[in-house]
Amino acid sequence: MADAPLDTDVAVVGAGIVGVACALQLARQGRRVLLIDRNEPGQGASYGNAGHLATEQVFPIADLSILKRLPRMLLDPMGPLRLDWKYLPKAMPWFVRLLLNLRPAPFQRSVAGIRALNEGSLGAWQQLLESIGHSALFKEDGSLLVFEKPASRPVLEALAARMQRQNVAVDLWSAESVRAAAPQLNPALLGGLFFPGTGHFIDPYRVVCEVFEAAKASGVRFIHAEVDGGQPNAAGVSLTSSQGRFQARQVLVSCGAHSARLTAALTGKHVPLDTERGYHLMLPAEHQRLPFAVTSLERKFIMTPMAEGLRLAGTVEFAGLDAAPSMQRAWQLHRLSTGLFRDELSTEGATPWMGFRPSLPDSLPVIDRVCDGRVLLAFGHQHLGLTQAAVTAQWVGRLAEQSAGPEMQAYRLDRF
Repeated sequence: MADAPLDTDVAVVGAGIVGVACALQLARQGRRVLLIDRNEPGQGASYGNAGHLATEQVFPIADLSILKRLPRMLLDPMGPLRLDWKYLPKAMPWFVRLLLNLRPAPFQRSVAGIRALNEGSLGAWQQLLESIGHSALFKEDGSLLVFEKPASRPVLEALAARMQRQNVAVDLWSAESVRAAAPQLNPALLGGLFFPGTGHFIDPYRVVCEVFEAAKASGVRFIHAEVDGGQPNAAGVSLTSSQGRFQARQVLVSCGAHSARLTAALTGKHVPLDTERGYHLMLPAEHQRLPFAVTSLERKFIMTPMAEGLRLAGTVEFAGLDAAPSMQRAWQLHRLSTGLFRDELSTEGATPWMGFRPSLPDSLPVIDRVCDGRVLLAFGHQHLGLTQAAVTAQWVGRLAEQSAGPEMQAYRLDRF
């Protein structure tokens, strides 16, 4: 099939929340945008995320304690952080890079990079949702991290001190404060940390859909196709796909966990992108249990109130893109909730889910402009894709028109 006429300024590959938000931003800047995905918008990780605007999570996905946890990660199939032993040989180069990034200097660069994105995330989302008339999809009501064991108190207090040093707003709550704000939780909980500068989305999938509808209203075209390669050329970039070839002046690679192959084809650069397989369990019979998102320090999972019920999420598994989901991990989330409430949660009508979170070993995304501006990149946001989507779209809008400024240095492709 011959290349289509050059009537596309930017072809955005990937219709998750990052890609859709970028498509809308670029269209509003006057660009003719083509959005391409093999699935309907929002059908990947954006469909089933925890729905938490996690601006408080400014630290990388792992610290040095991961070395102590490695044997359990390999042996415990239901642990909160699992590494499939069959996937270990393929995952080892990625984990070696992760360990190297835990040295003091690179670790602090990662913290600074995550914090810079997170600090702009709340305002960017408020602006975006207001602009499309759907501010009600987000509740700016904070989030709570609770603890149960006396031995966890110094851990919690140390975490609060670390976060305060990173300018994260955090309040230490007593057991009485927790009971007053969330009376359905177990009164035996000892207290927690409340993060006032956070919030949650009441329906993450609908957020994607509404942003997509706004993008279409701004002129964005959508095509079902699986992009399997491409090459920069004199006119811009040519993409090959299951629907033939597409030509555009610029291409934005924003297809999450599937971004590495296309990035390599377009730039010749290998990106050490791996996948955190995240699970959730949706409980449609559970409404009005929580006023805001609540995370358990010891049990390491989050519970978010949504329009369709209560979503339990947070378990992480490293097993690649091809292994079948282990839905027992999703059901394990309900078992983890046992004892956190006065009355146990109902599983009537419950549905499990698994999705791929694109993760890089320094816990920072790639947000960059390469190949003389013909290729734009926005992927690798790990478990912060929803949180950072709106601010990433603003940055990509600037990158489409000019080279990256010094504030984007930490996210460049050439750091690998």
